[in-house]
Amino acid sequence: MLFFSQLLNGLQLGSIYALVALGYSMVYGIIMLLNFAHGDIIMIGGYIALLVLAAGISPAAAVFAAIVGCVVLAVVIEKGAYSPLRTAPRLSLLITAIGVSLLLQNLAQLFFSPNARSFPSSAILPIVTYDVGSISISLVSIVTIVVAVLSMVGLTLLVQTTKLGKAMRAVSEDLGAAQLMGINVNNTISFTFAVGAALAGIGSILYACRYPLIFPTMGALLGLKAFVAAVFGGIGSIPGAMIGGFAIGLFEVLITALGYSTWADGIVFAMLIIVLLVKPTGFLGKSMAEKV
Repeated sequence: MLFFSQLLNGLQLGSIYALVALGYSMVYGIIMLLNFAHGDIIMIGGYIALLVLAAGISPAAAVFAAIVGCVVLAVVIEKGAYSPLRTAPRLSLLITAIGVSLLLQNLAQLFFSPNARSFPSSAILPIVTYDVGSISISLVSIVTIVVAVLSMVGLTLLVQTTKLGKAMRAVSEDLGAAQLMGINVNNTISFTFAVGAALAGIGSILYACRYPLIFPTMGALLGLKAFVAAVFGGIGSIPGAMIGGFAIGLFEVLITALGYSTWADGIVFAMLIIVLLVKPTGFLGKSMAEKV
């Protein structure tokens, strides 16, 4: 029974990684940018939800505010920091993303202090457990896994069936050709950032419900692990991000259960090196030809 309990814990943690990895994959798939500020957008979402709850407003409003706040912040970052560098070398974009990440962390320390603040997770999701035989399943675990799966299904339908989704795929295939075909590339890229940030906002709430502490650097390690998950599954692939997220979550919980919790992070990043050596495109990633 311990195995099934750890399996559920791994799926819950992996679901959070998967939600964040989806944002990484979407942005990389459309403009080939590793948005390392993505994890810090999640941190801002957590603080927004905390402030709304502290003001005595309803939990639903806190969730909505976190999602909207993440979306607005991501679009502002895209328009202000990334859009002017669209034709610049990729290294310039990567350095800018790291700079934005550090800026958000320092701004959070300035406005909220470096100290961790307790998040009232029970206000969002009650602490309830359900007994299935000899296995106890928490409401937080159920909601986290269900939300992650529904998000992947919804995102897949969005990309495959809607007009905006078709525009996203066109821009991903060939930005110049998409522009010649009349697609508004700027709006499409901004929409991609907005969708990824909405998933980040959802992820921030679920992460805070699992680890009820909010602090300025909380998004850094979370973002890096989600990046590993995205690479593991095949960055740019929506199903790959989900598979990678679940795999990393399960592997991390397994390592912790075996008594090697202090090594868990290091082993996760070692997995990234192994995957890049064995299959650089990830399990569901596709090789891309470089146009010269």
